[in-house]
Amino acid sequence: MVDHALAPSAAFDMSPDSVDGPVGPIAYRRTGRGHPLVLLHSLALDSRMWGPYAARLAPHFDVIAADARGHGGSGWDGRSFDMADLAADLAALLDGLGLASAHVLGMSMGGSVAIEFAGTHQARVDRLVLADTTAWYGETAVEAWTERAERAVALTRRRQVPFQVDRWFTEGFLRTHHDEVRRIAGIFVETDSGAHAEASLALGRLDARHLLAGITAPTLSVTGEEDYATPVEMGRAIAEGVADGRHRTLAGLRHLSLVERPDLAGLVRAHLEDAEPAEPDPVGTCCLAGTAGHAAVVA
Repeated sequence: MVDHALAPSAAFDMSPDSVDGPVGPIAYRRTGRGHPLVLLHSLALDSRMWGPYAARLAPHFDVIAADARGHGGSGWDGRSFDMADLAADLAALLDGLGLASAHVLGMSMGGSVAIEFAGTHQARVDRLVLADTTAWYGETAVEAWTERAERAVALTRRRQVPFQVDRWFTEGFLRTHHDEVRRIAGIFVETDSGAHAEASLALGRLDARHLLAGITAPTLSVTGEEDYATPVEMGRAIAEGVADGRHRTLAGLRHLSLVERPDLAGLVRAHLEDAEPAEPDPVGTCCLAGTAGHAAVVA
């Protein structure tokens, strides 16, 4: 068993714990104390992705970082799955941990899972953060993601790394943070190619736009200004679809915005605690959107 009273870095360096899920164990790493906060990772990564970011949140929350089906230490039966299945896994994780509800933060694929979960299990999500994600990839999604799925199994893991890191991180970060880039790329290389491909197909089929109006949790959507995997317009559409939703554009960041800038944990913490950020906003412009669907830009 992982002792989540350990220092955050120690907890994320250890092997994950697990609970029983619909198709096998659901692995998770846990650290900190306070209100439970579930972190859902990006495609073809796992809960280790959150290490430095979790360390920033652990003094304030009971941080539970889960591995998606077929990723990291979580089981998979080899069958097709979709975002609804991954949302069912999240429900099973909360059940296994004896939690009626939690805050949820999902990035990229994890954000799509979080939308599905928040739209179908409203009472189980207290407050919601969606980072660099979407409810729908558009008209050409099936074809584009089918091609991505084919590449996931046709190429060696290492040959896929250059394409991934260019999407994940800014050029400046790639030049100056070699250890962190290698750490994230190492998680990607270790991810099962079959699970990567199946999750890609699931993202191609994703269309959770109809669920947005049913999300009752106060929702913060954030998108890296330079994110061309899920552009700002996709993040803004989420906020416009949720009754209590707002969107923030994170200046000078790409698809793994919160991994590149773990110091932005304060922005997420302020939303989760329904408070103003304790320090000046370092992220540039903020677009607010709520029930009326009108956006206001503030400095």
